[in-house]
Amino acid sequence: MLARGGLGSRREIEKWIKEGRLTVNGEVAALGYRLKADDHLKLNGRVVKWEKYGEQPTRVLVYHKPTGEIVARRDPEGRPVIFTQLPRLSVGRWIAVGRLDINTSGLLLVTNNGELANRLMHPSTQIDREYAARILGEIDDEMLERLKTGVELEDGLAFFNDIQFYAGEGANKWFHVVVKEGRNRLVRRLWESQGVQVSRLKRVRYGPAILPEKIKAHSYYELDHRELAILMEYVGLKAE
Repeated sequence: MLARGGLGSRREIEKWIKEGRLTVNGEVAALGYRLKADDHLKLNGRVVKWEKYGEQPTRVLVYHKPTGEIVARRDPEGRPVIFTQLPRLSVGRWIAVGRLDINTSGLLLVTNNGELANRLMHPSTQIDREYAARILGEIDDEMLERLKTGVELEDGLAFFNDIQFYAGEGANKWFHVVVKEGRNRLVRRLWESQGVQVSRLKRVRYGPAILPEKIKAHSYYELDHRELAILMEYVGLKAE
């Protein structure tokens, strides 16, 4: 229930329970306890009105993040953040599904369902993340083959699950690439390991969710019931 409300991931909340930070009716909560009507829940001594988390319907936005925006709730340097562009929620909070760095634009999924967000991000889910990348430099078949079979980066072996030439002539060419993990700046680092430069990077798909062409930067599109059901079933959750 708490993960559903976006207080944290299931793993984080299980850790809080083990640490004794959650109490139910004045007693330390146990793992696996099922909340009942009128249960009095506290986290770190503060009352949690958990009932409201079960009442809110799941919502998912496809947000078109422009370059220059930060995926954060606030930025100490005063740079624009994505959450100021989203509609207000009367219950709970928006949770970003992963991140895009400041220089990467495109699709960012945002939801009010913490459990859905956690499943979409969890490494075991192996969800496709597709990017359009404009590459500056000489590219040959041998380089593309290396990028598909695996390149040793500073944090381990990495590769593109798919690479497709998209458009372009001369020095700049567009490719669509797919990765199944969310390591920091992974797409850029893979290309740069081959001595070429990523001059533009845009995420266009996350699992079954795509960025519609009509959605301009700073704008969002909300998944309808059918699209939401497809996304939830994709990660093993029952559609509402």
